[in-house]
Amino acid sequence: MAEKDLILILDASAFIMGYDPLSVGYPQFSVPSVLNELLPETTEWLRCSVAEQSGKLKILQPSKEFVNKIKSLSTSMGDIRILSDADVQILALALELKSEGKSPIIVSDDYSIQNVAERMGLKYKSLATFGIRYQFDWILYCPACHRKYPSGYVGESCGVCGTTLRRKPLKKAKIEKTL
Repeated sequence: MAEKDLILILDASAFIMGYDPLSVGYPQFSVPSVLNELLPETTEWLRCSVAEQSGKLKILQPSKEFVNKIKSLSTSMGDIRILSDADVQILALALELKSEGKSPIIVSDDYSIQNVAERMGLKYKSLATFGIRYQFDWILYCPACHRKYPSGYVGESCGVCGTTLRRKPLKKAKIEKTL
């Protein structure tokens, strides 16, 4: 990885955990919906806003093509139900910038973001947690009647008994940390 191509993609959790974009020399990016996840006039929101206004943080909207790729993959993995719109956009922006020859690192403590990033071959870094140790594919199931549903199922409750669906790991794979 060329040092000059290294860029950081910041999730809302980075700001919540105290990350200060003004103290870092690498190019930093985020998406518009991250600002919406931060409560207005809080320290996190101000930190993000000041960094954007100073030019240290660029806010970009990923293209629909890359958003759709992330939605498709995260649906097949079973993470789409957990990812917010901002999370999907963070992953899509990282994937898009990687396709342009950059070396993005997603800064996030969100395990679902890390799970999808791992599958996509995107690098990520946690601030307040150790990060994921296993990559999961999830399956939806009914805890009452034990019926299983595909990961892309859109309902919130069991079609047979009406109980709220839960998810559990279908596949689990140990990952090797590279950062």
